[in-house]
Amino acid sequence: MQGFSSMAKFIDLSQRILYEDNHLLVINKLPGEIVQGDKTGDKPLVEIAKDYIAQKYDKPGNVFLGVVHRLDRPVSGAIILARTSKALERLNAMLQERKIMKTYWAIVKNKPPKENDTLVNYVWRNKQKNKTIVFDHPIKKSSEASLTYRIVAQSVNYYLLEIGLHTGRHHQIRAQLAHIGCPIKGDLKYGFPRSNDSAFIHLHSLKLILIHPVKNIPLELIAPPPHDALWNYFFELFYPDLSHKNL
Repeated sequence: MQGFSSMAKFIDLSQRILYEDNHLLVINKLPGEIVQGDKTGDKPLVEIAKDYIAQKYDKPGNVFLGVVHRLDRPVSGAIILARTSKALERLNAMLQERKIMKTYWAIVKNKPPKENDTLVNYVWRNKQKNKTIVFDHPIKKSSEASLTYRIVAQSVNYYLLEIGLHTGRHHQIRAQLAHIGCPIKGDLKYGFPRSNDSAFIHLHSLKLILIHPVKNIPLELIAPPPHDALWNYFFELFYPDLSHKNL
């Protein structure tokens, strides 16, 4: 996709590793990267990560790397990959049982109607338009979508929302925020009037909290957002010690 910055090609993957051991690889995904292959033919993050493992550990042949969850192409942040089938199976079960806590940040222009709220809607994916439609009541073939948001900071023109996902529907955060009149900055697909440079949107997977699926130790991983004036401003408010690590 021409609109995305070429920075994804040049920021070495080793600089974006949030956690790595024999079972897990957690990466800070750049906006513009695809997690798995699609019709564009662009090299996906999972294949770049396989190359990284093969080179670092001098592994001949195929490298196993399982995708646990995904992020949309214009979205940045923490992605978990499993290096063993045991870890993949357990992480998939943890995801189903909602034992992996994922926290997102979103920047919006319009102030939400409440300081904090839980949104419960019903969504239907229009595959032709690659867009999620939100309804207030269930319709045929719709799925329940639930998230919690709260306003955690504001700049002169924008609000920073912290979002906890309860379900993992297609474009869920983007669609549900747009439904309450708060499209994410840069998200033309869901009603924001202007695009950002490089076609990314201001939605970021900031934090993962989970119990390691094999070692049984707690993990809390923070993914610094991309280098951008707004992201820099908000990230420094909450994580001044990590602000120099912005991508």
